[in-house]
Amino acid sequence: MAKKRSGGGLTGTQQAAKFLGVSVLAGAVLAGIALPAAGALGLAAKGTVEGFDEIPSNLKTPPLSQRTTILDSEGGLLATVYSRDRKVVPLDKISPYMQKAIVAIEDGRFYEHGAIDLKGVLRAINRNAQEGGVAQGASTLTQQYVKNVFVEEAGDDPEKVAQATQQTIGRKVRELKFAIQVEEELGKHKILENYLNITFFGQQAYGIEAASQRYFSKHAADLNLGEAAMMAGLVQSPSRYDPINDIQEATKRRNVVLQRMADVGDVSQAEADKAKAAPLKLKVKTPKNGCITAVDGSGFFCDYVRKTILSDPIFGKTAEERQKLWNLGGLTVRTTLDPKAQAATNEAAVAKVNKDDGVATAVVQVQPGTGKILSMSQSRPYGLDQKQHQTTLNLAVGSKMGGTTYGFPVGSTFKPITAAAALEKGLSPAQSFDTPWKIAMQESDFTRCDGRPAGNQEWPVQNELESEKGAYDMTSALGKSINTYFAKLEQMAGLCETLTMAKKVGYERELGKPIRQSPSATLGSLESTPLDMASVYATFANRGMYCTPVAIESVKAANGDKLNVPQTKCTRAMSDRTADTINQMLKGVVEDGTGTRAGLSDRDNAGKTGTTEGRKDAWFVGYTPNLSTAVWVGDDVGKRDEMFDITIGGVYYDKVCGGCLPGPIWRIAMTGALDPSERPQFNPISVPRAEKPKDPEKEGDEGPDKPRKPADDKPGDTDPINPFPDITIPPEMLTGGNGNGRGGNR
Repeated sequence: MAKKRSGGGLTGTQQAAKFLGVSVLAGAVLAGIALPAAGALGLAAKGTVEGFDEIPSNLKTPPLSQRTTILDSEGGLLATVYSRDRKVVPLDKISPYMQKAIVAIEDGRFYEHGAIDLKGVLRAINRNAQEGGVAQGASTLTQQYVKNVFVEEAGDDPEKVAQATQQTIGRKVRELKFAIQVEEELGKHKILENYLNITFFGQQAYGIEAASQRYFSKHAADLNLGEAAMMAGLVQSPSRYDPINDIQEATKRRNVVLQRMADVGDVSQAEADKAKAAPLKLKVKTPKNGCITAVDGSGFFCDYVRKTILSDPIFGKTAEERQKLWNLGGLTVRTTLDPKAQAATNEAAVAKVNKDDGVATAVVQVQPGTGKILSMSQSRPYGLDQKQHQTTLNLAVGSKMGGTTYGFPVGSTFKPITAAAALEKGLSPAQSFDTPWKIAMQESDFTRCDGRPAGNQEWPVQNELESEKGAYDMTSALGKSINTYFAKLEQMAGLCETLTMAKKVGYERELGKPIRQSPSATLGSLESTPLDMASVYATFANRGMYCTPVAIESVKAANGDKLNVPQTKCTRAMSDRTADTINQMLKGVVEDGTGTRAGLSDRDNAGKTGTTEGRKDAWFVGYTPNLSTAVWVGDDVGKRDEMFDITIGGVYYDKVCGGCLPGPIWRIAMTGALDPSERPQFNPISVPRAEKPKDPEKEGDEGPDKPRKPADDKPGDTDPINPFPDITIPPEMLTGGNGNGRGGNR
């Protein structure tokens, strides 16, 4: 039933104008449109042309958000990431059928009217007056484009999106004013191009190129008549006409578009009828978005790249600026990831640890001299499905970059840092100590960097086996990982000097926390991450030059501009002679020490095992002159269970050690990543030895690639018991948990 008219003799147009707050000013026409009155719009009280002119006409068109492409070092695709799946293409890369179809169904007089279709406006005014509300729009393609600009500018803010789409007179008049500007500045062809690139076509696809790929797995340039008609029909209601969810409704809508194209003369009736008779042949391509879809097991590395862009000030002074850059997308990010190295660490990470084991492993590789992160893998796959043992926790890095709070205690992999500090102070590698199995040292004998004693407690230190006693020099103590030796060496080198060396080689704690100045640092009681430890050992390989790790080689914006990216910063941490000496001594670890199961027989290589108190963490960090790799195995869910009497990767271990599990994993990763034809050597140097070092009974990690008892990391990377039963020692003292200088033998 039609609504009753009222208005005291006013015409239908005048009534509608009064209802909508629009005054059709007789004889006053600007650019072919009726001018709005000010009263309902809150403009000027006099409500004439001046009021309309007060609306700003400078439409700030935001750049369109697009997908970001993340590539490996060779240009291979790792992942695409986007807040809106879009790829902007020029008009000549869009099918002519698509151009005609969208004009026919959305704005048949597009090429005939100006910014505003006055006939359509008047028709809508009368219809809306009859319905008592906004029942019919009269938006041209230009006006629709302007509205989409408002929506794009609103981003993901629900309130701004609502303001951009609300059916109010104020919004419509603002839209009209901007439409005039757009018509004058861009012209019809550019408006059509922009419209087709900004419009939402459903199924997460923004713009015609992304939509063409989504529904038909082809470029927008290749759409045929029927496909273009279906796509044009989606614009009115992407959910209602979604062909994936309702093929019949989508087909009906396609046929409406085809008939409209025939009616306006874009195609013949015969062409339209033939296309109507054809079934919709979708070839749906599931959109892949985010690091969760990253190829080659590179999800953790992809996420590290994302967090780098979101956290590094080089990409924006504030977090908001960096987030805006990421959300805008359109970036081409070329990373440092090496496909061969990534494949090798992927294989290594699952070779001896299953994804459903109670513990996990992390493997990361860094290139000495450049700081480039070449690979990053874990035994648990990247993802959100916990039932499939997936995780997004990056065990290779700290919490700022998506990992654990501080990392993990590093055990005896810290000892080479103490050795480097001692050498830099002038101590000889031939420095020998007569070390018993266990000793009691005083914290007050160690000096902090502020000149104060490290504590006032007794610090008990012991080796793992009672047989580990006698005289050791620096080379043999590293090879056998003698705890009591390194406690004494740290005292001679200086606690402050040791921790200063640690900082120089990149041994950091997350969240800006300072390194605890505890004597137990030399035994690895302090936490670090696999990435940092790989960088630490890369310093030895690089003859004493530490280089900060980097993951990004270049970034291009959507317009082709190159953005600044983080650059590695290389600083000298120690003399080249000190580094050369460490390299020669750590060669002994893999040749006849605790790391023999890791050693590579065909090239120079060096490394160090590490096992923490209670065997909660096991490490092997090693390197060649051109590659440094860190492997960690341990609990990744916070239980911090001890790795005794445990089955990992289907193999039973009475106790896990750095040489018996991380070591073989390291060897697999290195073997797969290294080029067999490239075998650089360490700089040869003669390392002084003690004249007559004693040779303790040989027990430990040597032997086949399986757990042994009783020795494992035989120099004793652990301190599972209190060696002085007559002294009451709180558990946190044994684990270095309170940072007061007394720590466990890690």
